[in-house]
Amino acid sequence: MGGIDHTSMSPAVASDGTGHARKRNVGMAGLDSSPGSMDDVEDVENREEKRRQPVKRACNECRQQKLRCDVIQDPWMDCSRCRRLKLDCKIESNFKRVGKRSRNAEMEREIIELRKQIASAQAGTVGTHPQPHGLPTAQQTPKQENPSSQVSPAGVYQTPSAMSAAEQFMGSHEAVASLLDLRSGFDGSNYMRNGSPPFKRVEDVAVGPDRVAELFDLFFTYYHPFLPFLDREQSAEDYYTASPLLFWTIISVGARRYQADQTLLNSLAGPVTRLIWSTIADVPQSYHHVKALCLLCSWPFPTSSTSTDPTFMLCGLMIQVAMQLGLHRPSHTQDFSKYRVELIEEELRDKVRTWAICNIVAQRVATGYGQPPCTLYDWTLSSQESMDPNFKLPESIRHRLDIEKFCDKVTKALYTNRRDPVGLCGSQERSTLTSLLTRDLDELETLLQPQNDGMLSALASLNFALITAGITDLYLRASNLHLHLSAFFDDPSAKDYRERLLSLFFAATSFLEAAMKLQTELGPLLAYTPYYIYQMMVAGGCTLLKLCKSFFAAHIDMEYTKDLFARTIWSIRKASVISNDLPERLAEVLAQMWKLGSTPSPQPPPDGVEMDDSLMLKVRCRMSMSLLFDSVWRWREDTRTKGRNIEGKFNQCEARIKH
Repeated sequence: MGGIDHTSMSPAVASDGTGHARKRNVGMAGLDSSPGSMDDVEDVENREEKRRQPVKRACNECRQQKLRCDVIQDPWMDCSRCRRLKLDCKIESNFKRVGKRSRNAEMEREIIELRKQIASAQAGTVGTHPQPHGLPTAQQTPKQENPSSQVSPAGVYQTPSAMSAAEQFMGSHEAVASLLDLRSGFDGSNYMRNGSPPFKRVEDVAVGPDRVAELFDLFFTYYHPFLPFLDREQSAEDYYTASPLLFWTIISVGARRYQADQTLLNSLAGPVTRLIWSTIADVPQSYHHVKALCLLCSWPFPTSSTSTDPTFMLCGLMIQVAMQLGLHRPSHTQDFSKYRVELIEEELRDKVRTWAICNIVAQRVATGYGQPPCTLYDWTLSSQESMDPNFKLPESIRHRLDIEKFCDKVTKALYTNRRDPVGLCGSQERSTLTSLLTRDLDELETLLQPQNDGMLSALASLNFALITAGITDLYLRASNLHLHLSAFFDDPSAKDYRERLLSLFFAATSFLEAAMKLQTELGPLLAYTPYYIYQMMVAGGCTLLKLCKSFFAAHIDMEYTKDLFARTIWSIRKASVISNDLPERLAEVLAQMWKLGSTPSPQPPPDGVEMDDSLMLKVRCRMSMSLLFDSVWRWREDTRTKGRNIEGKFNQCEARIKH
């Protein structure tokens, strides 16, 4: 394998081309020893010995990757990296590194030129080489989902006379076209044959162009109305160019209910999750990656345990990346970049929308997980009418932003008391704050209602307007439930305790009925709702369960409540994406909790014992979601106790049998 020309390389080692290195060494030798000493003679001999020794060089493959190489030249032994990767280990004196970007650009230019030549050749041969009517053209050939399964007909490449000029040319350049597979993950030769859009690949999962179009259509039809900030007019290729992570996130969300391939979502979970972390690690970011995180936090990949759910962590990353890019100051992006940034109005509006959605999603994630929000509602998201028109949000986004601002107000008012170990405000203070917040919610509902009614009357024929108004109303009722769930922290001896529980009951039933309306009146949309809606449905179900199993059962319509609870379990199951995911498991937990204890008889209790502390919570640090975590904790304890009792009885029976 080869040796190298040592005589041609030795001058480069002895001198840097100007002689300075050699003069510096001689001067230093004069300082270290006297002229004619033994040290001087040894230095000369050492230099001669080094000149005779071969220069250690890295092999071509290691030089290309700028890696340390342990190749041995005499006797020749391939380096460990080339042996491990089965590469051709060699050293060439004229080898030069090739930059990946320049190589890809050159390949793209060559492929474009080849396409032009193919088109010209096809145009010149249409009249001279007509195809028999019995054979389909390349455009009529059905596309294969698996590129490796495409097999050419027998004899196509055997007889040049049987091929058109275009086919001969294409056959000679198939290797060049197939290089696209390394870059984009699709069959480049097939692309040259029929001009169809490329396959997209993430790791070992490939999605064809027809399926991409179908999944994008599913996303924008069923999921986009819940988070309307992406542009439907842009093509899938535009989204892929802007951010591969955003493209694959849209594909993953669209695949959640994809009947044509029910295994696609599970296949995408691992590769897309790894793509998330590799993209986040690649600094600097693009604000289009933030859009992907917004979608992932709204429709996360299914998991069977809350301990393996990364959504809250991804939500924090979403906000931090957005702020690092300056989305909270979109008109001053230059302050967050070391390069010159040209401000484009359309991009400015897109960044404002993205920042608004970031805060909407972050607030919902915080509410649904019972954690403090990491939102930032400042001037950029203010509702001033006199501001720059580029900062004006679409109505559908602005309404939902106002709702989430109210949720933030509830969280900060009721659950951020610095004088309390768990952040709860006092009972008397909570009652006053709840009354004030209820008034604010009524004002917000009044503010949104005329606009919703006007939109419905003007666009009554459009189903999208009905869906948008229905979804906005659902989020409004979720914020009302978030407010009144604080009743479980009230003192049972308070005067308005029963009234507070009654308000909570109405808030829960109102939200659950609005959620089910998505399925019965607005179309089969319940299965496409974001994760936040599922979390609030579980909280509503736990509310009904706890009130029905307490003294408060005497104050509500039990038949209606039982029916609503059964429909709630059905709705939560509708939110399930795969078998044994959290919605399916929690629906089963709710059903088991209903069966665990007998329902109290709806009879008014004796005087003086009308109210007790049975509704108090042991889990108190998860804000409005404390009820949910408390219910699950109690269910686990009851299950363990029953398990121990069964085991004890079994051991007793076993002991009796032995004796």
